[in-house]
Amino acid sequence: MTSSLRPSDSDRRRLEDDDRRFLWHPFTQMQAWEKEPPLVIERGEGPWLWDIHGRRYLDGVSSLWTNVHGHRHPRLDAAVREQLDRVAHSTLLGLSNVPAIRLARKLVEIAPKGLTRVFFSDNGSTAVEVGLKIAFQHFQQRRPAEPRRTRFVRFRHAYHGDTLGSVSVGGIELFHSIYKPLLFDAFAAESPYCYRCPLGKTFPDCGIACLGSLEEVLGGHGAEVAAVVVEPLVQGAAGMIVQPPGWLARVAALTRRAGALLLADEVAVGFGRTGTLFACESEGVRPDILALAKGITGGYLPLAATLVTEEIYRSFLGAPEEFRTFFHGHTYTGNPLAAAVALATIEVFESEGTLERLRPVLSHLSRRLEDVRTLPHVGDVRQRGVLVGIELVRDRATKAEYSPAEQVGARVCRACRPRGVILRPLGNVVVLNPPLCVGIPEVDLLVDAVKAAIAEVTGA
Repeated sequence: MTSSLRPSDSDRRRLEDDDRRFLWHPFTQMQAWEKEPPLVIERGEGPWLWDIHGRRYLDGVSSLWTNVHGHRHPRLDAAVREQLDRVAHSTLLGLSNVPAIRLARKLVEIAPKGLTRVFFSDNGSTAVEVGLKIAFQHFQQRRPAEPRRTRFVRFRHAYHGDTLGSVSVGGIELFHSIYKPLLFDAFAAESPYCYRCPLGKTFPDCGIACLGSLEEVLGGHGAEVAAVVVEPLVQGAAGMIVQPPGWLARVAALTRRAGALLLADEVAVGFGRTGTLFACESEGVRPDILALAKGITGGYLPLAATLVTEEIYRSFLGAPEEFRTFFHGHTYTGNPLAAAVALATIEVFESEGTLERLRPVLSHLSRRLEDVRTLPHVGDVRQRGVLVGIELVRDRATKAEYSPAEQVGARVCRACRPRGVILRPLGNVVVLNPPLCVGIPEVDLLVDAVKAAIAEVTGA
């Protein structure tokens, strides 16, 4: 879009006023929002976004962790346009459509071996919700002599979305505690937050130590557990908490030993975010149920997928009068537009060698983050692939936290905007999660902006 097509001064003022008057933003305290001029995005290209005033920003959080190959990627744009010339939507209830079929086949081909069936929904929370319901019903429909497993295991600091089933297996008190009366009860297990390990261990030993609580839960209640729900390698919404090597594989082994299913939530970590196409690959883990969303369409359209094994799928087969049908669905399940762009997103990974091209960029990012680690109010820097969490502390020696009222993380992210970078914090953790199309110059801009903003806000 050329500058001549930008909104006029009066249009810009109207947009900003209407935003404050009519919109309710997610995870946002609107009382504070209404006091500030909103940042209104008009267009994007590659890793860049432009606001209605023509200012350019690096999209440092990939438009909430969804954008993979950049905004307005020619191949993805073409996929949407071509599908529009055919049909925008046709229900998957009682019918099928070409892009959904092709995408399902492609997902099975590239996913961890053994996952053979794809159930589409429309966002990460529903992908997990689908997985929970499938696991529950699967065990209700097994042979009468087998235990009817009805419970789930969740990990501390976990986040799996905001629908009630997904919240029930979450573990972030700030987000979830207010809804507790609405939730089903799940067994809680410890997860490795090595910087603040409750057992006093350090990386990587805290991972092994934390497994004791999972062993205890499964040892005492294993026959009741339908599935263990885990975010592989990184707990994203908790502040990019990176799991020690081998922890995921041990969780998988303990789950199998208990006869439960492993539900891997790769909504945030899938599609290259951790350096491999799927996070489970790095430890050779094959989940029984895999939840995907966010990057599946390259950040273009809402779509999610829940993949399961053939054994699980076949437990739902039967005569109509047996009522073994999976009674779940969404209006836009398998939407042709979203499926078409998702297929193109996967093809770009292959045609452009995205992950291979990214490796030297990730190495450069790791080196540059060492500059940030030296700042006196940076307590911890965590990285896995493009996923980075920079934890800010009042006192480095004691790990004392800033109070929520100080809004330190939010202030750092705001201070990045004049430096040409858009970020969003998780409390006192500044999160970096750029699109996979970034190069070394963009990484330098990102890290330089963050370092300067932290120094400005903390007075370092």
